[in-house]
Amino acid sequence: MRQLLDAGAEVLTTARSATSTVPEGAAFVAADVRTRAGAEALAAAAQEVLGGVDILVHNAGGARPYAGSSAIPDEVWQDALDLNYLASVRLDSLLVPAMRERRSGAIVHVSSAAVLTPVGPFLHYTTAKAALENYSRGLALELAPFGIQVNAVAPGRTATPGGEATREQWAEVSARMGAAPAETNAEDTPPLGRDGQPDDIAHAVLFLVSDRASWLTGRNLIVDGGEFPMG
Repeated sequence: MRQLLDAGAEVLTTARSATSTVPEGAAFVAADVRTRAGAEALAAAAQEVLGGVDILVHNAGGARPYAGSSAIPDEVWQDALDLNYLASVRLDSLLVPAMRERRSGAIVHVSSAAVLTPVGPFLHYTTAKAALENYSRGLALELAPFGIQVNAVAPGRTATPGGEATREQWAEVSARMGAAPAETNAEDTPPLGRDGQPDDIAHAVLFLVSDRASWLTGRNLIVDGGEFPMG
């Protein structure tokens, strides 16, 4: 968000509840984007606060690990799809029509480099993100004639509180499953020698919505410190 603000954009962000991480200058509205009602509330707020949307960044996501794919309950599969995939589909369906009328816009869906090496404990998450990437490619082809770019960013291991908590949960679940630590990848450091930082991902998003990426659409930019070379 801070990078977009510094670049001169008006920014509206959302979460299910207010957070202290919203930077000064950004507007905030509480909404649960896992539901159609939440997406509609956010789209209405965007129209009221911004008067329209030129840049749309979907970065909602997350899931907790289970002891293998067969242990993932149906309702958890549905929640993973709602949060990591369908939230983007629903919000796009509400905001894209105005972009088509203006014949301009940039959309970025935040996926995950974990899609490249799916594992049972997170199969609900990586399956949803894989669907998001496929949807992004198809939407990019559909909207290109209207001057709208659609791209994805796939972060690798990134140092965030949520990411650290997830890795700790993964290590615990893997230990119960009898997996050796080396088999979980939960402790691996990317080849560039450090975990990614939120700014690393934000800079990639900023590039994709900038004029410097005006001839890019349908791409998936993997930002992972070399964890998945030439992925």
